[in-house]
Amino acid sequence: MLSIPSRLADWPLAGLVLCALLLAGCASRVELPNDDHALRVRVQNSAIAPGNGGNLITAEALQAGDILLTSANSLPSISIQVGTFAPVSHAILYLGDGQVVEAVASGVRTRTLEQVIEEERMVVAFRVPGVESAHVERLRTWSLAQVGTRYNVIGVVLSAPFVLNRRLCELPLVPTPVRSFCVTGLARIQLGVSRNDRFFCSQFIIAAYNHAELPITRADPRWISPADLLHMRENDVPSIAATKPLRYIGHLKYKPPPTIADDAM
Repeated sequence: MLSIPSRLADWPLAGLVLCALLLAGCASRVELPNDDHALRVRVQNSAIAPGNGGNLITAEALQAGDILLTSANSLPSISIQVGTFAPVSHAILYLGDGQVVEAVASGVRTRTLEQVIEEERMVVAFRVPGVESAHVERLRTWSLAQVGTRYNVIGVVLSAPFVLNRRLCELPLVPTPVRSFCVTGLARIQLGVSRNDRFFCSQFIIAAYNHAELPITRADPRWISPADLLHMRENDVPSIAATKPLRYIGHLKYKPPPTIADDAM
């Protein structure tokens, strides 16, 4: 979060920060002054670690319907993280009773929460506000009915240039309505031919909540990446608007990303 400097001497430093933000292409939101704060700019935040205001939790803290965002040390995962400028690469739906459902390269499948925690480097949980038992039942029924559905390969391929091109819409100080119009326009042009009867991971999550009649966003599921879900959390700046911000529950697992020194060992 960047506060507008009140002293002239502070402007050069603010200018350097602003230039860095422009190069990074981080979405931002201007918050007008009120009784609690002066005029300030809130910048999209990709930080996600227990040491950064987070906490480690156990599986008992989860509820059916929670969304798990994960990352691994594999090349595909790292490529997605680099391409989307985010520390997450995969999205999973928790169904309760230690079971999850997800869209992967082999198609929609179920596996156990224990397997997820064992196989991923980082697992962080978010909750959609307002989930009730009826929503959970619809989530579970629809999701399990999709098991075996093929992966949306075309959607993933088309997402690669879209992820890069949309950064122009997400430059700092671009007003939220302009950013939304820009991203939506690009998505309709670049992702319009993608199939909606097959799924990649985050598309599956959005579609599941749509069928549960508790939409996370009004945007087309084919437009949403794991990074978009991350930025739909509370106190962040989403590039694609959420109906309600997701609530951070905690980290089920966290291992710092490997460093160059680690790789050399």
